[in-house]
Order: sequence, then structure tokens, then C-alpha cells
Amino acid sequence: MKVVIDRAIPFLQGVLEPFAEVVYLGNEEFSAEMVKSADALIIRTRTRCNSSLLEGSKVQFIATATIGYDHIDTDYLYDAGIIWTNCPGCNASSVRQYVHSSLLVLDMLRPGLTVGVVGVGHVGSLVAADLALAGMNVLRCDPPLEEDGAEGEFVSLERIAAEADIITFHTPLTRDGAHPTFHLADEAFFSSLKKRPLINNSSRGEVVDNDALVRPLDEVLVCNAVVDTWEGEPKINLELLRRAVIATPHIAGYSADGKANATRMSLQAVCHFAGLPFSLEVCPPELPEELRPTSSDPAERALQLYNPMGDTERLKASPERFEWLRGNYPLRREI
Repeated sequence: MKVVIDRAIPFLQGVLEPFAEVVYLGNEEFSAEMVKSADALIIRTRTRCNSSLLEGSKVQFIATATIGYDHIDTDYLYDAGIIWTNCPGCNASSVRQYVHSSLLVLDMLRPGLTVGVVGVGHVGSLVAADLALAGMNVLRCDPPLEEDGAEGEFVSLERIAAEADIITFHTPLTRDGAHPTFHLADEAFFSSLKKRPLINNSSRGEVVDNDALVRPLDEVLVCNAVVDTWEGEPKINLELLRRAVIATPHIAGYSADGKANATRMSLQAVCHFAGLPFSLEVCPPELPEELRPTSSDPAERALQLYNPMGDTERLKASPERFEWLRGNYPLRREI
């Protein structure tokens, strides 16, 4: 079996070599020529899996070490008989940490505030539980889950626009169906806001219309923005970058713990596909002593573990290095 792997996926090198021929590629090196003899691929969001890449190849299985899968042409893969899998929930706790620390930095992790969580799947449900534990009033919006009869109380997006002090998006990106999420937060949505909320997007860039978000920032229809995922990555909206209080290069889910989960899930999927017993350990490195939290105060400890302002300062200083900042992300642990 031959497996072609994105070399930026951590904790993978050397693991599959006893069982398969393994080739590691940089994202820019993925091409039809380079994958045509592969049986399986392990990729990230930057590799578009469609007919242009896969037509005429031997590929039978694709594992994306990510939650999102809008970079995969699922219709083409189905027609071509190619099995694929993603890693739902792999970095949910990492994104929870990102939202928690962002609200701490902004002094908005406070009882009494109302937060609207839009999308309460693997990630959003953890975020909602975390904010409820902090004493916040949590409104949950997820029409597909509500229609499927999921437990709990759900509200409309219109109610969130009317009542929320903070609105945080955690939906997948969909462009069709009963509830498309492409530009879910658009000009009409921002015009309907009642309370000048903080807007956070750490889902997919296109869920929030980035151009439309600049105007409510200018007109103070929103109090501020936290943006981790962007339309057009890596060529992002520089005006939104300038205006957002926290602006990071799509790294909310980039804790070492979240990455290890994604790698483990991808390995497990490949092993299942190939009929190999899965007994492979994937463990993130320990924090060095100088990076371990020292405060006894929970809020201070949380920010010692992760403060998004460092990532914000680096991106604002060098937006042209968006991809480099993702690919060379420093060690970050959740615990």
C-alpha cells in the first residue's frame, strides 16, 4: 500500500512506514502526477480533492485530518468509488480554549451576559457548556439539530440577533440544502442586531461575509470582532484584519492536543481501510517547564496556557505570512 501524506500533519512521520510505502508532500506539491500511484491520502484543508487531482489515480481512500471537509468534492468521490473520512470533534476542545481565552482577554467571560452559539455540534456544544459553566446565559441555534429532535432548547438566529451580547459561530460551511451557512452572517444579519454584540467566527471563513462585517465595525453596530477563519485564505481582508480586536490565522483548533486527536483519528481510519490492527500511539509533547502555568488563579492560568493576543500581533504585523504562521505554529497545550 502507498500512502501520500501532507507533511504538515504532526506526529505522523515514521508511524506508518512499517506497514506501507509513505510519501510526504508539502501542500503546494500535491498534484495529479504526485498522487496517481497512491492508494490512500492523508490531507488537510489546503488540498482540494476533486477530479483535477484524482482523475485516473489509484486512490481509493482519503482521510482529512480536519473537522471541515468543504475542500473535498464529495459527489465526485462518491461517483468515483473513493471512500473518505474526516475527524469530527478532533479539535473541539482546542476551539473551546480559543473562545474561552478570547473572552477572558476582552473581559467578556462574565455572568449575566447573553451569548448566542450558532451551531452546536461537536465544537459548539463544548463552547456552550463552557460558557454556561461561567454563568453566562447561553442561547443555542442549530436548525438541523433541532429538526432532528436533538435534546435541549433551541432558538432562532433572529432571537440571537435581538438578545445576544456575544455571537459565536461554529457551523460547517454549506451552500445548499434547507439551511445553507454560506454568508449566514451577511449585511441583513448585521443590520438586524439590537445590542452591539461581539462577533466571533472560528468556524469556516465564508460563514461570515467578511466585507459585510467591516461596516458594522465602522458604524458600531457590533462592539468588536474576533476572527480566526477568513474568506479567501490566505489572502484575507486587510481592513477586517485591522479592525478586529483579535485576529488569528485559522489556528483556533491548533492546540497540540487537537492535532494529536486528528492524527490519531486519521491513522485509525487508514488502518481500518487497509485491514491493519490499530495500536499506534499519538501523543503531543509535554510543555517545557518555562511554558507551564504558574498562577493559582484559574483565569490567569488559562491565559498562561493560551493568550490569543500573541497570534494576533504576529498576523497583524505580517498578514502576508498567513500560511507560514499556520505551518510553523508554536507548541500549545490545553492542559
